Amino acid sequence: MRMLGLDFGSRTVGVAISDPLLLTAQGVEIIRRESENKLRRTFARIEEIIADYGDVESIVLGYPKNMNSTIGERARKTEEFKAALERRCSLPVILWDERLTTVAADSVMTESGIRGSDRKKYVDEIAAMFILQGYLDYLRNKQDRD
Repeated sequence: MRMLGLDFGSRTVGVAISDPLLLTAQGVEIIRRESENKLRRTFARIEEIIADYGDVESIVLGYPKNMNSTIGERARKTEEFKAALERRCSLPVILWDERLTTVAADSVMTESGIRGSDRKKYVDEIAAMFILQGYLDYLRNKQDRD
């Protein structure tokens, strides 16, 4: 069993996948689109990735709450994307708080010596890894407590 992690943005979707044991998240790619509302190819690519791995059972989608935990416009668009994704892929989609994942991804790349212009190429994929890894860690901690 695997989980797919997604960082949904206005023009990109960062994609990560878990290992079969649900221990670690690895980056897959960044799906880019020309405009915010053109999602058909994005959905098609996500479906291809799910088919390529074959054993994806759920999707963890970053949920961009505001820092004060309120729901803004970006979160509402993410909720719409979630509903469409569930219809298209017939998989459960879990919303996972993604506050500061892009900041963390950018920080990791800075510490690794990746220059500013190059960081933009990878930040969404790395953010998807942080989102998915956060959820995997949550599941493991929850299992340890039960």
